[in-house]
Amino acid sequence: MDEPRAQVAAQFLLQSPPGEINDVLNDIRTIIADDDLLQEESLPVLKKYNLEQFITVDVPNNNHQSIISAAAKVSSALDEEERFLDPRSKTTFAFDHISLEASEPLPIEIDAESEPFRASLESATLTYLSSHYYDGVTSVFAIPGNPKQFNIQVVANKYNPTNYWSGRWRAQYDIDMENNSVVGKISVNVHYYEQGNVQLATTHDVSFNLPQGIIGSQESAAASKILALIGEEESNYQQSLANSYHDMGEKTFKGLRRALPLTRQKFEWDRVTGYKLGAELSSSKGLFTNSS
Repeated sequence: MDEPRAQVAAQFLLQSPPGEINDVLNDIRTIIADDDLLQEESLPVLKKYNLEQFITVDVPNNNHQSIISAAAKVSSALDEEERFLDPRSKTTFAFDHISLEASEPLPIEIDAESEPFRASLESATLTYLSSHYYDGVTSVFAIPGNPKQFNIQVVANKYNPTNYWSGRWRAQYDIDMENNSVVGKISVNVHYYEQGNVQLATTHDVSFNLPQGIIGSQESAAASKILALIGEEESNYQQSLANSYHDMGEKTFKGLRRALPLTRQKFEWDRVTGYKLGAELSSSKGLFTNSS
């Protein structure tokens, strides 16, 4: 395959449903039939996909996972190697975008001014995840050079290939303690593929002000209040999705086809086994004519 076509094929990776990128990659490998060209064209796309989708990774020498994202991306001292930050363990690590494995952990110096509140936000987020997510992962970052600004990222994945579905919930929130504001986005991707191929991809923007006086509160209390407000936003969005699914089934899908034929009568399918179809239709000819 020539290079332009390989580039187009590699772009399909960006559309991969949650947990199915290896399947898409194998299909593309068959199309391209050139592993060297495949790696050359797909690696940049894989990097973009991993960062956008908040791919999670086991942190070396720790018993938790961290999120691979643009906010976590840092550079080495020589600015030659791409590394990622895990704020929870205060380490950076190298990450293989193909094998999805972390390696070469190194300690990193943290910002002493922002770390106390960042740690409080992290603790509050972990508590929130344990109450509202099955297998949620979070990374909480202090914004370099802005001791009053923080970024919370959350991702939850559910892969169920046995029943032909997979899903991913991603959320990130930019917290500005100087302006008392929270701005974020929730992204949901769900794929059902049993005897078909149906995908849901939706996003929801979040924006709200923090109550006055929250800065004067204790760090742990302020962090818990912020997560409570985030929880309200996420619960409201989840409920709106549930309502949309109900309306879709009751209204939208029903509007796509007739509930009854033009005769306004259901066809008695159980009688087909006892009568010839032609005779049955002939006997109903007058009925169809009168209803036209």
